[in-house]
Amino acid sequence: MDAADYQLHISSENVRKTTTAWLMLGLASLVGAGIFSILLVLARTPTIQEMTPFIDFFRVALVVHVDLSVLIWLLSMAGVMWSLSSSRDLPGWDRFSFLLAAAGTAIVIISPFVGAADPLMNNYVPLLRHPVFYTGLGLFTAGIASHLLRSAITRNGIRQDLDGTGALQFGITLSTLITAVAIAAFIASWAGIPSTMDGQAYFEFLFWGGGHVLQFTHTLLMMVAWVVLAHASGCRFELTPRLTLTFLIIMALPIITVPFLYIAHDIISPGHRLAFTELMKYGGLSSLPLGLAVLVSVFKAGKPPEDFANEGKYLRAALLSSLGLFAAGGILGFLISGLDIVIPAHYHGSTVGVTIAFMGLSYYLLPRLGFGVIPPRMATWQPYLYGGGQLLHILGMAWSGGYGVQRKTAGLAQGVDRLGEIAGMGLMGLGGLISVIGGLLFLLVCYKSIRGKKSW
Repeated sequence: MDAADYQLHISSENVRKTTTAWLMLGLASLVGAGIFSILLVLARTPTIQEMTPFIDFFRVALVVHVDLSVLIWLLSMAGVMWSLSSSRDLPGWDRFSFLLAAAGTAIVIISPFVGAADPLMNNYVPLLRHPVFYTGLGLFTAGIASHLLRSAITRNGIRQDLDGTGALQFGITLSTLITAVAIAAFIASWAGIPSTMDGQAYFEFLFWGGGHVLQFTHTLLMMVAWVVLAHASGCRFELTPRLTLTFLIIMALPIITVPFLYIAHDIISPGHRLAFTELMKYGGLSSLPLGLAVLVSVFKAGKPPEDFANEGKYLRAALLSSLGLFAAGGILGFLISGLDIVIPAHYHGSTVGVTIAFMGLSYYLLPRLGFGVIPPRMATWQPYLYGGGQLLHILGMAWSGGYGVQRKTAGLAQGVDRLGEIAGMGLMGLGGLISVIGGLLFLLVCYKSIRGKKSW
């Protein structure tokens, strides 16, 4: 029996326009994140940090960088995939949702330059306590919620003759349900936190439960992207559509525990924090069945077929880099034992693993959305450069974390004075700089495709 066809199709002109809009928003957020990441790397690199008087600005830049590169970029790519899975055109609604999100993103980017400061370094959605920043984040959230609702009510159902594309579309539908659970978790946390609580502790508890749930959205969509990249790059992905769908459902199953976690633990209790940490730590193992199937397909694959060798090379490069970095991040998650920088090493690995999958998906989509060809050599090197830099970055973090270097600090506040600490932080800085180059290269590849250049 022939292998199933796992593709994401552009089903209409409205789908093309809406998908393109959300992809452009995601790319714009990475441009902004890249600018702020340069300041972050300089603020934590030995020797250079001593010449950088940006210790306070480090925290402001970190807030905006995290929100752009983790929250806005990843949810914009969710918007891309939700658009691709819709069964009905609603152009007015699509335009309204996108404009809300785009306006919010623009305001978040400019907020530090119009006076927004007072950073709060809480997890998942760090904040600048300023009305301008709140307005931007609120508009983006409203746009995502509107697009989520539109996608949920126009979803594709499961047909009797389920094919590969149908299985992927149902996986995308599952991601809308998980995101809705995350929003419900944010609301439940808001309702359950005492009104007397304020500051960073308030926002830490507000975003803790929903933030953990949202990681399942990103991971599920990464798995969909992996299957697409494996199929498009000529890997021997031989799962039937129904088995693929089963594995996607298994990936989403841990989320059914969320209501019970809210019932069992008070929002501001240590039990609440531990329960969601354990949910992500062990619930994330639900990605293993489909992840291993994709990995096996890579091992069984030969070279990409000659008729699409260029696309096959760079899509497979993205797939391999994403698989490796996501696995490294997952392993580091089981090594966390304190509040040192092993924690950001873990989530940098996992989150950047998702990011590289979405970068590969961007390469897959751009020509299909009507843009120019992807420059193959540059696009093949880019995931390895970006992923390799991030691997050095997280290994340096994990190394330094073994010496107790604390997270979310910079400059002298890091307390780096022993040779091992300096070496680890130096490795982190080198990896970060290489990763920045890889990130800029991704934007350059996309720019060349968007400009419609036909040769490289």
